[in-house]
Amino acid sequence: MASKEPDHEHREDEDAAPAEEEDTGAQIAPIIKLEEVAVSTGEENEDPMLDLKSKLYRFDKEGNQWKERGAGTVKLLKHKETGKVRLVMRQSKTLKICANHLVLPTMTVQEHAGNDKSCLWHASDYADGELKDELFCIRFASVENCKTFMQMFQEVAESQKPKEENKDASAAAGLLEKLSVDEKKTEDKAGEEKKETEATEKADTEKKDGEATSST
Repeated sequence: MASKEPDHEHREDEDAAPAEEEDTGAQIAPIIKLEEVAVSTGEENEDPMLDLKSKLYRFDKEGNQWKERGAGTVKLLKHKETGKVRLVMRQSKTLKICANHLVLPTMTVQEHAGNDKSCLWHASDYADGELKDELFCIRFASVENCKTFMQMFQEVAESQKPKEENKDASAAAGLLEKLSVDEKKTEDKAGEEKKETEATEKADTEKKDGEATSST
């Protein structure tokens, strides 16, 4: 009867650790060489005036409801050459643009009724690649941030008024004041002339009455 012996040599061959690969010192060059690319944000020629974390909403006219545009950072950026200021907001994770429009002198921002951390304004926005008339609502983490945003927004809007317009407005105000003064002088002079005329007519009447009395 043949004896059955364990195949130690075979098991030892299976359990043996694989031999380490020999380091030849050869260097393998990458197939594709990646070059560093400068990413443009479009904000290189602008100076930040405001930078606050917030959440933006837009009013959907068709659905008659507010829809969230995204949470991120809202900025007011002033162009170094033109002096124009635009409002830009990007989502914090995707950096997708939520709002992108100029701050114009005709714009006004107002508090949201019932929420002192939020405010509203109308704008012709270009975030989607075409101009759209939007009603925005933005909410901040604190009342202070909301007030800071509103104050800066209004100051920027006022500053965007053309200098010539301000000059013309001042000139118009001065002209109106001058006209008012001249008109008052004319009225006063007319009043004096009227009084003189009345006095002259009264004297003539008294003189005639006196002559009539003497003749009788």
